[in-house]
Amino acid sequence: MNIGPPEIILILLVLVLLFGAKKLPELARGSGRALRIFKAETKGLMDDDEEDSKTKTQEQREIEARNQASEPARPIEVTEHQPRPDADR
Repeated sequence: MNIGPPEIILILLVLVLLFGAKKLPELARGSGRALRIFKAETKGLMDDDEEDSKTKTQEQREIEARNQASEPARPIEVTEHQPRPDADR
C-alpha cells in the first residue's frame, strides 16, 4: 500500500473539512499524549515481567513450568436453559 503526496494531501483536506483548522492542533496534541502514555504503560508492563523473572529462583521457575505443563485444560460447562414453569403465563 503506497501512499504518495496526492493521497496525503487528500487525507489532510478531509481532516480539515471534518474537524476544522482550529481543532487539528488539539487533536494532534491529544493523540500524541495518548501515544506517550500507552508507550509508558507497555514499557512498565514489560519491566514488571522482567523483574518477576529476575527475582524468582531456579526452583520456583521449574515448579511453575511443571504446574503449567501438567495442568489440563478445563472443559467449559454448558448448561441447558430450562424454562421456568410459570414462564408461559
